[in-house]
Amino acid sequence: MSRILPPAGPPRVLAAAQLANSLGDGAFYACSALFFTRIVGLSAVQVGVALTVAWAMGMLAGVPLGYLADRWGPRRTTVTLALATAATLSTFLVVRAYPVFVVAVCLYACCQGGLNSARQALLAGLVAPELRTRTRAQLQATLNAGLAIGAGIGGLALWADTAPAYLAVFAMDAASFLAAALVLRRLPEVPPVPADRDGGPRLAVLRDRPYAMITFLNAIMYLNMPVLSLGLPLWIVTHTDAPKPMAAALLIVNMLSVAAFQVRVARQVTDLRSAARTTARGGALMLVACLVYALSGGPVGLWGAIAALLVAAVIQVFGEMMQGAGGWELSFALAPDGKQGQYQGFYGMAPQIARMLGPVLVTTLLVGWGIPGWLVLGALFLLAGLAVGPAVRLAERGLARRTAVLGQARAG
Repeated sequence: MSRILPPAGPPRVLAAAQLANSLGDGAFYACSALFFTRIVGLSAVQVGVALTVAWAMGMLAGVPLGYLADRWGPRRTTVTLALATAATLSTFLVVRAYPVFVVAVCLYACCQGGLNSARQALLAGLVAPELRTRTRAQLQATLNAGLAIGAGIGGLALWADTAPAYLAVFAMDAASFLAAALVLRRLPEVPPVPADRDGGPRLAVLRDRPYAMITFLNAIMYLNMPVLSLGLPLWIVTHTDAPKPMAAALLIVNMLSVAAFQVRVARQVTDLRSAARTTARGGALMLVACLVYALSGGPVGLWGAIAALLVAAVIQVFGEMMQGAGGWELSFALAPDGKQGQYQGFYGMAPQIARMLGPVLVTTLLVGWGIPGWLVLGALFLLAGLAVGPAVRLAERGLARRTAVLGQARAG
């Protein structure tokens, strides 16, 4: 635990806040869909459309709310958005009409998107640059542990399958964000940054093409998330002899592995060069994982399919951890001083893009194409990982030019 938990001080307070709201989120994610379909009476299509629209809005809200964190102060912004998230979750206790549900879930997603941006800006302001990736890895391990425990609590609500049980989970999630806000108030405020004096655009990240390319390449690599949550369950049912519960077993392997090994994997990332190198290795590992997953759909029988799925899941999670560590270092190190909020908001679009576009792509490749689909997906992972290095070199040169211009403007 001493290797997983951040050291005492601001990093450990951030981890405590992360653990508090991840417990509630894990329970919420486990049973929210069934509550809205079985208890509220919405159709699966209605819920799917609402969530797609909501996460798209949440993705777009990350940059302006991250900009707000830079200007207003990341701690104050983080606490405010945690309280706002708790408020939006509380509306689910009473919302029943579909139009109101769409508005509520959109507000929830926007608060979550902004909260993530502000939280990362707060981390960047409180933790030394050389420790940010390690601290981010520790927070990720904490997040996964909390989600796993929370999912178990959500499973109890699914077992009860009653309106009071589901409502208790929603109330718990809202309370978890209130608790996170209280914990975050213990942190010192990072001084807000005044408006630029160099005449540059307010949302400078929108013009940073190399950073946008790095975000896009990481969005491709974040497709490992819908592969795990959607693609593999469908693949197991339609193309292998493995039992259906294998999908849950693979998810448990992933969560426990991240909790146990993410910090250790992140140690190999210390600068931009090592981040690009580690990301490329992560892409190569995910290619290997795709090849082994494809073997599970061949004539290997029950136990052969189970073995292939387990081996591939272990390979995939190490590729995922490498990509995560490399991406965090790049997202922090390539953001100009005073603009961490908006840059973290933009980089946060990468997993959101994967969540939005991944289901269609993953189901088409894995369910529709079968084994050739795994080969195509693995090639995408590899190419995206290899392309990060050249994109980082371009981003470095651009950052150096902007820093020089800003220095001249302030000196003048």
